[in-house]
Amino acid sequence: MKPFGFFHLKGIGGQIAALVLASTVALHLVVTTAFLISRPDRPDAPPDGAHQLTDAALLLGAAEAGERARLIADLARAFPKLDIALLAPGAADAAEDIDSQHLHGIRRHLGRGYKVVQLAPDGAAHRIGVELPDGSVVAGRVEGGPRPWFWGAPWLVTLMTAFICITVLGLWAARALAAPLSSFAKAAENFSLDGEAADPLPERGPEEIRSVARALNRMHERIARLMSDRTRMLAAISHDLRTPITRLRLRAEFIEDEGNRRRMLIDLDQMRSMLESVLSLLRNDRKIEAVTLVDIASTLQLVADQFGDMGHVVHYEGPASATAAARPDDLHRGVTNLVENAVRFGAEVTIRLDVSGTRLVIDVEDDGPGISDARKQEMLEPFVRGDDARTMDESTGFGLGLSIARAIALAHGGELSLHDREPHGLIVRMQLPVWQQPRLAAQAAA
Repeated sequence: MKPFGFFHLKGIGGQIAALVLASTVALHLVVTTAFLISRPDRPDAPPDGAHQLTDAALLLGAAEAGERARLIADLARAFPKLDIALLAPGAADAAEDIDSQHLHGIRRHLGRGYKVVQLAPDGAAHRIGVELPDGSVVAGRVEGGPRPWFWGAPWLVTLMTAFICITVLGLWAARALAAPLSSFAKAAENFSLDGEAADPLPERGPEEIRSVARALNRMHERIARLMSDRTRMLAAISHDLRTPITRLRLRAEFIEDEGNRRRMLIDLDQMRSMLESVLSLLRNDRKIEAVTLVDIASTLQLVADQFGDMGHVVHYEGPASATAAARPDDLHRGVTNLVENAVRFGAEVTIRLDVSGTRLVIDVEDDGPGISDARKQEMLEPFVRGDDARTMDESTGFGLGLSIARAIALAHGGELSLHDREPHGLIVRMQLPVWQQPRLAAQAAA
């Protein structure tokens, strides 16, 4: 670690240290400013306008009784707003002696021998009386009233200002440090295996966060490249294997033994069907079909009629028409896969359509043995069959039907789930939004 590397301003540690330092400096500036304004080291200053009355009372208290009338006249001309007047002795005794903060400053400046009382309020001003040592009372009009002790207190101003400064700095720091982390969470939520459609993470913020963003961008590129290579490789192998399978089928036709020829043709048909299923899955990962308005009810009725023509008992229950935004070929293929699985394990199949609000629900029900709760989630994965112990023949699948249907549902912004049917059987439920944002199947599968 480099010496003093902690204070590097491009790193998180340096920015936190700078934030603490800035908060400390701001707090000291606020405290110093409040100290210079309030000056707690000097005696309490009287309220505004009261120092004239204080000086006048001290002057009159030191003057002879015969000189006071002339001094009062001079003071009235010098301070007209003070409205100073000399009252009769004993006038202060009739007023209530209030020990308020408003009069505290005047009492401190006058000292012993003087009595300060509040005679009567006069609007925003107050009539203050000062009893001189010989009993005479001088009264004046003092502007401003007493303020609550907590409102003008220096400590409260200091505390409030410090709180505001530290809060603003804290919010700024939280946003500066949390914004890149929020972008990481959003990028992880929208993680896609399609490298062309994915935007790289913004490399901003402290040095450590920028390093993490660069590492995640490189990791995303490597994963997308590996998945693309895998898809191309599997597609190429599946495509190239179709030619030798076709040649083997032609040669198998010349086998004289009827039993061996039939078994070999069955095996070749299974291999061809498996390759077609794999190619269908890979095409679903790569193909981008346009989203258009589709009559979902007509599509489901068409699927039911097609299986009915092949001798299966498949019913459709639902509205006669229901329009939604979807990829028609993908939706047809997904529902067909679900019905193929249902007729393989059940004698009677029902396709139900329910449209409620902004979502539509397609249920494919069969009266077969169903699937245990422990295997429901597992059955949605590719190449997982209902009975792994069974030997593959013309009646078994390859474990791709449900996974392809699930990828199609996710690509439409929906979901696929498995549920039990009473008294026995399985319900495969595909939920799709009526209006949805187009997504790639690869993004949905991710």
